[in-house]
Amino acid sequence: MGKYWGIVVLLFALVGCKETKKVEPIEVAQIPIEIPKKKIYGFDLDEFKVVNDTVRRGDSFGKLMLANHVDYPKIVTISEQYKDSFDVKRIKVGRPYTILKSRDTLEKAEVFIYENDKINYTVVDLRDSAVAYKSKKKVKYLSREVSGVIKSSLSQTLDSLGVDYLVTINLSEIYAWTIDFFKLEKGDKFKILFKERYINDSIYAGVEPIEAALFEHKGKQVYAFPYVTDSLKQIQDYFDDEGNNLRSTFLRAPIKFGYRLSSRYNLKRRIAYYGYKVRPHRGTDYAAPIGTPIIATADGTVTESTRRGGNGKYVKIRHNGTYSTQYLHMKKQAVRRGEFVRQGDVIGWVGMTGNTGGPHVCYRFWKNGRQVDPLREKLPAAEPIADSLRTNYLEHIAPMKQQLDCIEFVEPQQQETLITYNTENVPLQNQSLDN
Repeated sequence: MGKYWGIVVLLFALVGCKETKKVEPIEVAQIPIEIPKKKIYGFDLDEFKVVNDTVRRGDSFGKLMLANHVDYPKIVTISEQYKDSFDVKRIKVGRPYTILKSRDTLEKAEVFIYENDKINYTVVDLRDSAVAYKSKKKVKYLSREVSGVIKSSLSQTLDSLGVDYLVTINLSEIYAWTIDFFKLEKGDKFKILFKERYINDSIYAGVEPIEAALFEHKGKQVYAFPYVTDSLKQIQDYFDDEGNNLRSTFLRAPIKFGYRLSSRYNLKRRIAYYGYKVRPHRGTDYAAPIGTPIIATADGTVTESTRRGGNGKYVKIRHNGTYSTQYLHMKKQAVRRGEFVRQGDVIGWVGMTGNTGGPHVCYRFWKNGRQVDPLREKLPAAEPIADSLRTNYLEHIAPMKQQLDCIEFVEPQQQETLITYNTENVPLQNQSLDN
C-alpha cells in the first residue's frame, strides 16, 4: 500500500514542478457594427420624409407635385421633355406611388416614384434639373414543376395546387388547337414546368411562359415545348416531342378558355324563342359576359362587318379558298370590311344583338361553301419543325422531356411542391414531395 502512496506523491511532485504560466487577459477590439441603410428604389430613406400612397380619382401628376411644393417649371419639363419615360397623362387610378420629401419645414417633394406594375417603375428626380427614367425591381425566378389529375376542371385542379390562374390560360392556349378544353374528362392529367417571379424574395409578381408541358387527354399524351424557329423575327411556336407543330390553322373557339360552350352545331335543335319548333342551328354558341373579346380563329380577310336581322352585329372572315368563319350577336365590331386579321386578333366583343336569349357569340364555320361543325372537323395543322432545325430541337428538349417523365401524376391533395433557388438568382430544379 505504501508503494502506491509513493507513486501518488511522486506524481504530485512532478505536477508541482511544472512552471505555472500567467495567463494575460486578451484585449478584445471593439468593432462597430454597421447597420445597413434602408433603401427603396435605390434611395436612402434616412435622407427623406417618405410618403406612400395611391393615385386617386381626380389626381394628376401636376396636382400631386404642386401640392408638394414642386416648382411649376419642373412639372412642365417632366410633362413635355420626358414623355418616353413618363407620360403624365397615363397615370392610372389605383397605382401606387412614393414621394420622397425634404426633411426641412417645407417638406418639398424631391423624388416621385410611380409604379407602372409590380416590377417596373418610373423615377422622377426633382432635386436639381428635373429628370425622369424607368427602372425595375430586382426579381428572382423560382422554378416550379406541378402535376395533377383533373377531377372537375383544369382551373380548379391548378388552383388547388396553388398555381396562378394565368398558367391555366397559358396551358389552354398552348393546347388550343389539339385539345378541346371545353370537353375535358375526369382523369385527364397534366405536368407543367414554369417559373414564378418574386420581388424581395417574398412578393409574388406573376409567372413566366410555360417552359414545357405534358397533357394526357383520353389516354393520349401530348408534349409541348416552345422553340424559336425564326431567330430574326423571333417567331416561337410550341411543338411536341417529335417536332410536330401544336398550332393548327384554326383555333377551336373564338373566345379564350374559361367560358361555357352553351350550344353545339345541331340541325335538329328546337328553340324556345321560336316556340320549340325545329330550327337547324348551324353555329356553335359560347356563352360569355357582355364585353368579352371575340378573336379571329385564323388569319384572313374581313368580308363583312355589319348588322343584319337575327344575326345582329357580326363579322365574317374569308381565310382561303376553302374556309370562312362568322361571329354573330356582337355588342360592337372592332374591324372593318377589307381588313386583314391575324389569328388571335380581337375582332369584336360579346353582346346580345339580334335574336338571342343571353350574351354569347355564335360561331359559324364554312368549308367549301357549306356550313359544318368546326368541333368535328379535322383542322389542318401548321408546318412541323424544319428538317434543318430538327436535330438541334431534339437536343434542346431532351433534358426537359426527361424532367417531365420523372414527375409522377399525383392527386392534388397528395402533392406538395418545394421551390428553391440559389443566391445568384439562378432557379434550381424543384423537387416534388409525394406521399
